Amino acid sequence: MVDATPVLPAETRVAELMRPPQEVMRLARMGASHQTRLSFMRAILRRIKREGWQVERTIWDVDEKGVGVGVYEARGPENTYSLIAYANDLPPEKRSDRVIATEWDASFALFDGVPTKADIDRLRNNVPKQEAGRCAASELVLSRANKSVRLFDHVVDCLAQGKQPDVAEIDKVGYLMRTTAVYGNGKFGLADRDLYARREEAGGPFRVELLAVWLIRAFTVDIVEHMARVRGGADAVPLDREIRRRLGVGNSTGLGMAPFLVTHPALLNAWITARETALARVRALPAASADTIACFREQLDRAHAGLERWRTPDERQSLRVCELAGDFDKLKGHLEQGVLTAPDPWNELYLWATANLTLEGQEAVCSLMIEPHGDLVDDLASEMAADESRTFAIDGRMKLGELSALAARHFDWALATDFDAADQMARFWYVSEEKLEPRLGERHEEDGAELEQRLGIGREVAMMMAALDGESENTLLAEFLLRHPEHRHAARRVQLSARLPYAEIHDNVLSASMMPIDMLRCKLAFFGASRFDPKSDRWVRITMYADAPFPDEIAGMDADDWSWPLTDDARPLER
Repeated sequence: MVDATPVLPAETRVAELMRPPQEVMRLARMGASHQTRLSFMRAILRRIKREGWQVERTIWDVDEKGVGVGVYEARGPENTYSLIAYANDLPPEKRSDRVIATEWDASFALFDGVPTKADIDRLRNNVPKQEAGRCAASELVLSRANKSVRLFDHVVDCLAQGKQPDVAEIDKVGYLMRTTAVYGNGKFGLADRDLYARREEAGGPFRVELLAVWLIRAFTVDIVEHMARVRGGADAVPLDREIRRRLGVGNSTGLGMAPFLVTHPALLNAWITARETALARVRALPAASADTIACFREQLDRAHAGLERWRTPDERQSLRVCELAGDFDKLKGHLEQGVLTAPDPWNELYLWATANLTLEGQEAVCSLMIEPHGDLVDDLASEMAADESRTFAIDGRMKLGELSALAARHFDWALATDFDAADQMARFWYVSEEKLEPRLGERHEEDGAELEQRLGIGREVAMMMAALDGESENTLLAEFLLRHPEHRHAARRVQLSARLPYAEIHDNVLSASMMPIDMLRCKLAFFGASRFDPKSDRWVRITMYADAPFPDEIAGMDADDWSWPLTDDARPLER
């Protein structure tokens, strides 16, 4: 980030440059999302650095088999949060990333405050059981993780022999463990978000969950170094700091996360609005300073070089990474023409990217443009929470003519869709009986459509509009809904779209061509995830916090200069 006193562009100019939802809210573009300065992992680390949090491992009671407990206390200005980590010696045949697994290499709880021995003992009998256990309001987050066995063993073997692991092997995987769930907000007895949402550090989206993941990252290194000491004794060495920093936390995310963007329209609108406002503020700048140009070029070089570490066997995503490399080559060539030293530089760069690059490249350029302008955009991170309960009310005084006009304006994509066509009604969303998790069924091949969840908002609106045929434009919505209560859901979403322009995905989530992974990537990019590695169109592996500072070094490092991998000539400043 370039330090300077922020000068906000004129609000009218920013409003003019906001990308329309018809462009931004298409699944193909959402599925090309990248992290930005506003991503939640970056926001929480900025706060931790700014407020001088103290993090200490206060308990480490782990035996020679790697079984035991560790506790990490994160002390902020007002509150302390403690990660309690339970390590397990899991037989290989029991290791699975599937949500139906019942045992894991490690399980975690983020405790509100400092746990007593009684708390640790109570949770020891519950946290490793996850769904079969029970938490209390003193616990904010529940998680579990499995080893990336090949890399974990490689690192243990090397450190035990007194040498560092192969960086190439580190970069092939990127993490020692991957989480298979990070639960919060009341699940399994955890504290409801309302109990802590008013705290400054916890008010933003997923702050406590991502604090837990950051502490889990520290545990993954501690446990691998512990096992190296068990094996190598006095010959064992700790991980080199720069190699250690290349490691993140892996995560496997599937369909359970996808419906979130549909069921939380106000929150989705807040996220997209913040990002689009940040982009528009940058585009509205009349000139680029030498410092911001230098920062942009450095970040571009790092993003380009970092593609070597974005490896995936998925053919579709692998092709997109190759195309992104080509996009970066084109961008570097375009910069040589002096676009950033000309008037209206960032807007001209954006327009060029839109005309010349792939969707993956366009969205990467948007992230890179925002990067040097923290002084201009970081305040928006505090505006990304939303109270969904405020969206439930329906204005029954609205006349049907006005409702129809709103639907025609904001749901034109849905009204142009033929929902009688088999391919447009190919899927249905439901909740599995076994795990109470969202699932996607094939309507024309599987039973269960009668259990369908009402996630096809476009179809709902189209059905309501069909029911409005023959109704007087002056009829009150309240009167119509008394006769047709089945359309309350659609009426609410249409009214909501007039206030929250980015609340709706502008695609049919029931169609045969819909890719659930696009919804997953959009959400995970807002978290701050990187190295998207799809395993199908329905689940993906990612890396979190790779290259970020660890708790023991954040005080002496830039807490925000890590999302694009550091090259050998751009190592972090330690002081």
